[in-house]
Amino acid sequence: MAVENDSSVTEFIFMGLTEQPELQLPLFFLFLVNYMITMVGNLSLINLICLNSHLHTPMYFFRLNLSFIDLCYSFVFTPKMLMSFISERSIISFPGCMSQLFFFGCFVNSECCVLTAMAYDRYVAICKPLLYTVTMSPQICSLMMFGSYVMGFAGAVVHTGCTMRLIFCDSNVINHYMCDIFPLLQLSCSSTYANELVMSITVGTVVTVSSIIILLSYALILFNILHMFSAKGWSKAISTCGSHIITVGLFYGFGKLTHVKSSSDGSMGQGKFLSVFYTNVVPMLNPPHL
Repeated sequence: MAVENDSSVTEFIFMGLTEQPELQLPLFFLFLVNYMITMVGNLSLINLICLNSHLHTPMYFFRLNLSFIDLCYSFVFTPKMLMSFISERSIISFPGCMSQLFFFGCFVNSECCVLTAMAYDRYVAICKPLLYTVTMSPQICSLMMFGSYVMGFAGAVVHTGCTMRLIFCDSNVINHYMCDIFPLLQLSCSSTYANELVMSITVGTVVTVSSIIILLSYALILFNILHMFSAKGWSKAISTCGSHIITVGLFYGFGKLTHVKSSSDGSMGQGKFLSVFYTNVVPMLNPPHL
C-alpha cells in the first residue's frame, strides 16, 4: 500500500545533530566507528549463539533476539545520520520518513518487551531453578518473542498511521537526525491532539507494564539473594543480573529523559542529544554487557 498524505510537503530536511561545520567530520568518524562496533559486535554474538550448541538456552535465545533488534534499528537510521555529516543537505522523502518512523518504533517497542522477558527469565533462573526448564521451555520462549515482535509491530502501526494523517504545509525542516514523533508533531499545521493522546496511552502502557514486571522480578530476586547463605550463590546471582540492569537502566533512563525533553518545545535540542544514548550507545554496549 502506497504511503499517501494530503500535505504539500513531499520531503523533509534533517537539521542533523549539530550545525557547526567544524564538528561534522569528527562526528562522522565517531559515529562511523560506533556503527561498525555495533554491527560487528551484535553480528558476532548472533553467530556465536547460533553455532555453539551449548548456548542454545533461553537466556542466550533472548540475547540473540536483542542483538538482532539492535542491529535492525541501528540500520534504520544510522546510515542516514552518517550521510548528514558529510552532505550539504540531508533529505528524506515523505514515504521514506514514514518508513523510518515505522521501523524505528517497531524495533524500540520490541526491545522493551525483550528486556522485560529477560528480566522474567532471570527471576525464574534464580528464584525457581528447579522449575526453570519447564517454565522457560522452547515453546514458551518462542511465544514470548513472537509476542514482543507483535507488540512492536502494533505500536509502530498505530504511531505511523496517526502521523500519516497529519498535514504538513509549512516548514519541512526536522530538528533531528531521524524521523522521530515529536519533531514531526512540531512541524504539523493540523491538530496533533489525537496523536499526543494515542502516544501517551500506547507508550505509557508499554513502559508502565514492562517497568512493573522488571521491577517486580528484581525485587523478588533481591529478596531471594538476601536469603542466600552461599557466597557463590550471591556472586552468581549478581553476575547474572548486573549486565541486564545496566542495559535496562541506560535504555529506559535515557529514553525517558528524551521523551520529557522532546515533549517540551524549548528543549528539542536537548532531547536530540539525549536520544543518541539509547539509539547509538545502548546497541553498541549490549554485546559486551550481556
